[in-house]
Amino acid sequence: MTREPNEPDEPRAKDEPRQKVVRVRGSRRAQLTAVEGTLTDSEAEATLRGPRPQATPKDRGPNDERLRTDVPPHY
Repeated sequence: MTREPNEPDEPRAKDEPRQKVVRVRGSRRAQLTAVEGTLTDSEAEATLRGPRPQATPKDRGPNDERLRTDVPPHY
C-alpha cells in the first residue's frame, strides 16, 4: 500500500489537540496557537541551557566578572 505525500504516518484521533494557524493583522506571518502540554521555543531553550560553568581563578582577567554579567542591550 502506498502512502500519499501529505498523509500522516499514523491516523490522528479527532479529539486530539492541534495547533491552529492564526492570522495576525498587519503582519506578514501567521502565528500558531500553543497546544496544552507543549513548551514554547523560549521555554524549550531554557531547558537545554545548563548553568554557566564557573571560571577558575587562573582563567579570570581584570574585567571578566563584569563581562560575564553584562547583557547586550538587544536582549
